[in-house]
Parts: sequence; structure tokens; C-alpha cells
Amino acid sequence: MTVKKIVFVLGATFALVTVANAADLPRRQPVYVQQQAPIGKMPIGKSPVGKAPIGKAPGPVVSRY
Repeated sequence: MTVKKIVFVLGATFALVTVANAADLPRRQPVYVQQQAPIGKMPIGKSPVGKAPIGKAPGPVVSRY
């Protein structure tokens, strides 16, 4: 009975160590190829971010009927 327990514990320990070791193995990753950025095409200042009047409430919504 005791030998079975020892064999079982050793087998479980060996399996745990094997799985932990396999998780740490390095894998080849695909190389990311960047495309050349277009020069002079970046829309700096073209977005509406920061263009709103700060501190002024929007006008009232009026329906025309």
C-alpha cells in the first residue's frame, strides 16, 4: 500500500514537472513586417478632438413646428 502511494506521488510530481517545463519552452513567433509609413500623410490637426468650445454649454434644442 505504501509503495503504491509513493509511486503515485512520484508519477504525479514527474507529470507536474514535465508540464511546467513544457510551458517554459521557447516557441518561434512569426516575424511582423511593418510597412513603410507614408511620408507627409499624417492628418495632424484634422480631427475634431479639442476643437469644441471649452466652458460653453451647447445651445438649446428647439423644434420647429
